[in-house]
Amino acid sequence: MAENRDAAAQIVIDRVSHVYRPPRGRPVNALDNVSLNIGDREFVALLGPSGCGKSTLLYLVGGFLPVEHGAIRVEGRPIAGPGPDRGIVFQHFALFPWKTVLQNVLYGLEKQDIPRDERTRRAREFIDLVGLGGFEDSYPSQLSGGMKQRAAIARTLAIDPQILLMDEPFGALDAQTRSLMQAELLNIWQRSRKTVVFVTHDVHEAVFLADRIAVMSARPGHIKEIVESRFDKDDPGLPRSPAFVEMVDHVWNLVRGEAILAQRGAP
Repeated sequence: MAENRDAAAQIVIDRVSHVYRPPRGRPVNALDNVSLNIGDREFVALLGPSGCGKSTLLYLVGGFLPVEHGAIRVEGRPIAGPGPDRGIVFQHFALFPWKTVLQNVLYGLEKQDIPRDERTRRAREFIDLVGLGGFEDSYPSQLSGGMKQRAAIARTLAIDPQILLMDEPFGALDAQTRSLMQAELLNIWQRSRKTVVFVTHDVHEAVFLADRIAVMSARPGHIKEIVESRFDKDDPGLPRSPAFVEMVDHVWNLVRGEAILAQRGAP
């Protein structure tokens, strides 16, 4: 599915295909002719069954994988590799266990030509933004799962990327912590107004967080449907509203059909 939104798009994914070629075994066709445009400050979720290429597409946008077929452009420029304009948050925190929260958040800033006092000020600002004020000197082993993910988000935000790439960042959390982190992420996004590309397999999470949901097919992944999900995120009754529940059902039915095909090993 292609879109005619190039003029307003910050990220343009244009007919991208990707094949994994393992050292042993047959090549795996992960993505097939994916086109998707993402606007400045938009929150877009990539949703689909396991193995549909969601994370592959995210890593292509991040520059961690080469674009072999098609093109990906950010602000009109082809992606040539990772860059400070794109920050990534992984599912399993990826914090340095031997560094404190402050030291973890400072890590990315230390790679930039920023005076020490300014680095520390900015790191503390983002630690406060994610609600970890008072835990600057704590080590990851002393933090809960949700607090570790907050620290990981603060570290990524501190380098001030234009685009925030998130690969199932709450997938390893328990249900209660996950719900709290979803609300916290919305608060952070509304304050920082980054462009967010968010990979998830959770339908409720996608509908709750995203402006638009790109529902992907079973492998080889392509865009099956793009669903608008622009609800009032500040409404405390949103998850129980009829419109929200109807949207969750609609998106779930899309994903369910593709999940059945994936289990059957359909091409």
